[in-house]
Amino acid sequence: MEVEMKIRGLMMDPVMQTPIVILKDVNGNAVLPIWVGIYEANAIALEIEKVSTPRPMTHDLIKTLLHGLETQVHKVVVSELKDDTFYALIWLERDGEVITVDSRPSDALALALRLDCPIYVEEAVLKSSKMASAISDRVNNDELKRWLENLNDEDLGRYKM
Repeated sequence: MEVEMKIRGLMMDPVMQTPIVILKDVNGNAVLPIWVGIYEANAIALEIEKVSTPRPMTHDLIKTLLHGLETQVHKVVVSELKDDTFYALIWLERDGEVITVDSRPSDALALALRLDCPIYVEEAVLKSSKMASAISDRVNNDELKRWLENLNDEDLGRYKM
């Protein structure tokens, strides 16, 4: 089963100094942090802030290509968590044919923002993420877990949604 999520914010992990996209369940309290690369975070931040660039960025180019090919993006789904790596699918439709395309979650999220399409996370991913974080929390990550659980609007800074 898929859980609809929204991007709640984009922030820096204070421990690892890498960007995190925070997804939040639209109908509940589930939160999913996804660590992303700096370039991917920049692509997401540009769209959150509605910053236009002099030349099309990669995700803007993909959006233009999809429109030119008369292809709609129905949804993006964070579909799997395997070996601490998240996987996503982009659901496309053209001429009545639906296909899925494998994607990094960061690229799928950047595209979803640009196309205003829904974002989902498989329930199994949410459960796996909780188990994975519970295991890593016991090892050495209690501080990060408390920090994520206690996020408020001020913590999310200018990138909150």
